[in-house]
Amino acid sequence: MTGAAILRTALRRNAGAMAAGTALMGLYQAAETAFPIALGLIVEHTLRDRSPGALAVAVAALAAIITTVSFSWRFGMRVLQKANTTEAHRWRVRVAACGLRPVARDVDLKSGEILTIAAEDADQTADIIEVVPLLISSLVAVLVAAVALGLADVRLGLLVIAGTAAILTVLSVMSRRIGASTREHQTRVARAGAKVADLITGLRPLRGFGGNHAAFRSYRAVSAEARHQAVTVAKANGVYAGTALALNATLAAAVTLTAGWLAFQGRVTIGELVMAVGLAQFIMEPLKLFSEMPKYVMIARASADRMALVLAAPPVRTPGSGRPDPGGDLVVDGVSHGSLDGLTFRVAPGEFVAVAAYRPRDAADLASVLAAAVPPDAYPGTVRVGGRPLADLSVEALREHLLVNPSGAEIFAGTLRTNIDPSGTATRVPEAVEASLLTDVVALHRAGLDHPVHDRGANLSGGQRQRLSLARALAADPAVLVLHDPTTAVDAVTEQLIARNLATLRRGRTTVVLTTSPPLLSAADRVLILDTGTITTEGPHHHLLTENPPYRTAVTR
Repeated sequence: MTGAAILRTALRRNAGAMAAGTALMGLYQAAETAFPIALGLIVEHTLRDRSPGALAVAVAALAAIITTVSFSWRFGMRVLQKANTTEAHRWRVRVAACGLRPVARDVDLKSGEILTIAAEDADQTADIIEVVPLLISSLVAVLVAAVALGLADVRLGLLVIAGTAAILTVLSVMSRRIGASTREHQTRVARAGAKVADLITGLRPLRGFGGNHAAFRSYRAVSAEARHQAVTVAKANGVYAGTALALNATLAAAVTLTAGWLAFQGRVTIGELVMAVGLAQFIMEPLKLFSEMPKYVMIARASADRMALVLAAPPVRTPGSGRPDPGGDLVVDGVSHGSLDGLTFRVAPGEFVAVAAYRPRDAADLASVLAAAVPPDAYPGTVRVGGRPLADLSVEALREHLLVNPSGAEIFAGTLRTNIDPSGTATRVPEAVEASLLTDVVALHRAGLDHPVHDRGANLSGGQRQRLSLARALAADPAVLVLHDPTTAVDAVTEQLIARNLATLRRGRTTVVLTTSPPLLSAADRVLILDTGTITTEGPHHHLLTENPPYRTAVTR
């Protein structure tokens, strides 16, 4: 999908609303144009007939014109703005769906940039819904004015048409430059937004090793680039607006002076002169609107092009449509990815297995493979869940059957309850809260599970965030649960209790824990030692402690 295709889709989808809005806004512009025409006719007939009745009819006609102007504008803009808002919502949802899709997409954009695209660019793309009707209605006003002036004297009509064409030619050239500058500005603002998101996410560790000042300087440099580009865009917009105003005023002055010269020569009447002067003043507004439209079209096109980066990017992999067979077995057969080298192991249904990785990178790469964050065709070997290869499974079926809880505790603004059970369908929330020892956090607050949680869990400690993340994973109760370092931020006593509770709650369900925590290793049915990317040894924790010195050194604290 391209930016042009996005704009065409928006226009086609809102054709009915745009037709109604164009008709109403065209009526508005025609009625406004009719006002100075009617005023000229009133002067003409009043001077000639001097009839109170004719004057009353003329005043009634002016009232009808004003009423038409008011109501056509009111309802026309209501129709267009409703369509604009609805269309912007559709694109926001679609971009957000791509950004949140479980299958990663090959897009060279950070999450902060995607957020900007889903917000600002979606709104600016949807503005095309209003731009086109306003462009057409402005053209209607210019044409009505040109015809009315042409009936008075053909030279006046030709002057309006020629002047309008000249103005649009000059401004269309300038609008292309504005479009290019706006596209660059949007990119730099999005990068600054992404930088802020990264800094907020990593603020605590940055403060821990004193890197927050360097990070702030880095953001300041990115923000300064966005500010410089914003100034460039503002200058271009200022030049554009000033040029448009000067050209429009020049055309209005030319029409007024030409009409005055023709009246002086007796070629137009006083009423026609009043009409020409009124139209020359009135035409400034539709000309201004008309001349601004190319700029907004280029901005909408630039925003649509940015949305196309997300919407048109091919998926990293095309998921299958199958479902795992009943049961909870997990098989990793000859997988080589990152630091993994021919990794092979099997976890039987209902088994609790711990994987002790001597190198943290090995555990991280294994978690990525199991979470399908790496496409199955990107590495040799096979991962089977429920007897079916990952490549054959649909994303929905895989997520229902296999849950990989990452080491980073992602917490969302809301409440404890909405973080534990985002969908509101979990049936084991109380058991999950108890098993993760989140009970003290719940009991600490009067609202209990409805206690508010700030963005990214800012009002919770590191251990509380980690236990909340663990509770969410346990409440989901998948057939196969993979936990990556679930207790690194809790104290030893809490860790011991969590390990015991985890083994009890997950009894009969397949569980894999990537950890070097002695309590979790001790609770597991067996331990797999992952060293240099492959399984070197396996056995019960107590047996490995006595028989394997490297293991004892790696896991004892």
